[in-house]
Amino acid sequence: MTAHPGAGGSAAAPQPLWTGQFLLAFGINFVLSLSFYVLITSMAGYAATEFGAGSSVAGLTASAFIIGATVARIIAGKYLDFIGRRTSTIAALVLFVMSAVAYVFADQIWLVIVIRLIHGAAFGWGSNTITAVAQSLIPQSRRSEGTGYFGTSTTLSAGLGPFLAVWLSGAYGYTAVFIMCAGFSVVGVVFSLLLRPAERAVTPEERALKWRLSLGTIIDYRSVRIATVMLLAGLSYSVVLAFLQTFANEEDFGSAASVFFMVFSVAMLLGRLFVGRLQDAYGDNVVVYPLIVSFTLSLVVIGLAPAGWVVIAAAIPAGLGFGSLFPSIQAIAVTLAGPARAALAVSTFFIFLDVGTGLGPVMLGALTPAIGLRGAYLVAAGLMVVALVLYWLFHGRRQRT
Repeated sequence: MTAHPGAGGSAAAPQPLWTGQFLLAFGINFVLSLSFYVLITSMAGYAATEFGAGSSVAGLTASAFIIGATVARIIAGKYLDFIGRRTSTIAALVLFVMSAVAYVFADQIWLVIVIRLIHGAAFGWGSNTITAVAQSLIPQSRRSEGTGYFGTSTTLSAGLGPFLAVWLSGAYGYTAVFIMCAGFSVVGVVFSLLLRPAERAVTPEERALKWRLSLGTIIDYRSVRIATVMLLAGLSYSVVLAFLQTFANEEDFGSAASVFFMVFSVAMLLGRLFVGRLQDAYGDNVVVYPLIVSFTLSLVVIGLAPAGWVVIAAAIPAGLGFGSLFPSIQAIAVTLAGPARAALAVSTFFIFLDVGTGLGPVMLGALTPAIGLRGAYLVAAGLMVVALVLYWLFHGRRQRT
């Protein structure tokens, strides 16, 4: 359970959360996430339009980013504190800028895929680092609240990124998209130069095992079981990301998909403003069980939706459920790992989430010829029922409110 105040005695003044350093970390994460959502929205279309790529190659062009990010997260979990958190942040943001600019000069699809891998690695390393920095800046008594607020940087980018991608690519072309991403990344570099995170000293034991790679040096075992819940959530959410537009087109639901994501972002933002406080005050179970149920119900509603407005209405429980489940599970993972292994816990959390998000469209997409897209959403809901059971088994049954 995440830390929450005792019942007796006079309440101490809450430790400050919105410090200048926390705001810088928030801004850096926003820049990284915005570029991710802008490019994940536009890259498959770019590959098909500019290079005539088929659906499989276009899909690889989009997913190569996630592959690079996952590999980088594995390495970052072990070596982040050897390199230093400030140095890692600056280096990742500089590479992020260079990758965004490189798209402009890529004249073959294989070059674009290579750049996507490198860009994804910069994203994975940078987001791991800045999340670990943010966690070190959040007071222990406000862990869930602070994690939720920090996560709003991702929420804002999730709503703004796809809109900017569609508007810029349609009005000015894909080069404008890449230049915009590079410009935002430069702002991130400036923020990283102003960042002064506390560095964690590497222990003699860690230094002795510096070049020894094993599962235990890249994965935090204490976080694995709770991260499995997020893997299943990522699998389920990826169906929304990958197939909702196609589903809306097939069912003649008009602009339901685009409106869905706007409502989803607003609901996600509102949820993150209060769910963290509830988790800190009353414990993990009070928020996690309702969030999983909320997201599960939204998937069922989408799968059975008779009209576009029903799909749009499902965005509210989806945004509240998945959007707030993300920081809630992350806060649990960090608390379970402890300060010394917080960076590794963050890495483990994101690896599992990335694997779920990356594999979901492939695994559930393969089922659509047999069960249709409606069936895919119902299968995703079934996966969330499994996630609910696993949460109870791995963590929930041990918690007391």
